[in-house]
Amino acid sequence: MAALSRITRKAMTTTISPVHVIQRALSTSAAATTATEGAKTITPSADRVKWDYRGQRKIIPLGQWLPKVAVDAYVAPNVVLAGQVTVWDGASVWAGSVLRGDLNKITVGFCSNVQERCVIHAAWSSPTGLPAETSIERFVTVGAYSLLRSCTIEPECIIGQHSILMEGSLVETHSILEAGSVVPPGRRIPNGELWAGNPARFVRTLTHEETTEIPKLAVAINDLSKSHFSEFLPYSTVYLEVEKFKKNLGISI
Repeated sequence: MAALSRITRKAMTTTISPVHVIQRALSTSAAATTATEGAKTITPSADRVKWDYRGQRKIIPLGQWLPKVAVDAYVAPNVVLAGQVTVWDGASVWAGSVLRGDLNKITVGFCSNVQERCVIHAAWSSPTGLPAETSIERFVTVGAYSLLRSCTIEPECIIGQHSILMEGSLVETHSILEAGSVVPPGRRIPNGELWAGNPARFVRTLTHEETTEIPKLAVAINDLSKSHFSEFLPYSTVYLEVEKFKKNLGISI
């Protein structure tokens, strides 16, 4: 009797109630439904817009004008060149700068550099009667966060950071603008002088040693840009390894 009672109690404890059976069946059915829905493919609507996102566009043609960049010029990936923009040999345009040549020409000359976050554009015409295009000639250094509009910078000049050059302004050869300078419309900075302030005022005449250092700074930044240039190939350097792998296998590319 003792053994029989133990077997009976064990059977009673292991018996599954109808409620448990129903719950288990419902959970199994829900899991099967979820698996079936997950296996279904979503068919996009025929009128759905197909976006072709390739990141920020560096070169933006406007009408018949297409920005031109020399083969050995360095233009950072997040720079915007729009319209009538020409970046000559050895020049460099650094991260975050915007050169908008929709109204007139913008030129960055040989071995010149436009540093981070600069904004350069040009008006239809200059109120002073001088050329309305923005011309940066050779061996010019334009400091970060500067704003240039319809101005001319002759060879071998330094424009300090956060400077503003307005329409028709002219910076002659071997001149330096201190950081934060503002050159009003039509103002001329004479050859070989240091100017500063808002509005910019004459400070002193540069020495011969100072003027000879100006192009050396541009050359040093050019050398620095070469190391950046090799890092910012169109699709990193992985595609070079793939091409090498295909050549080793004898696969035509």
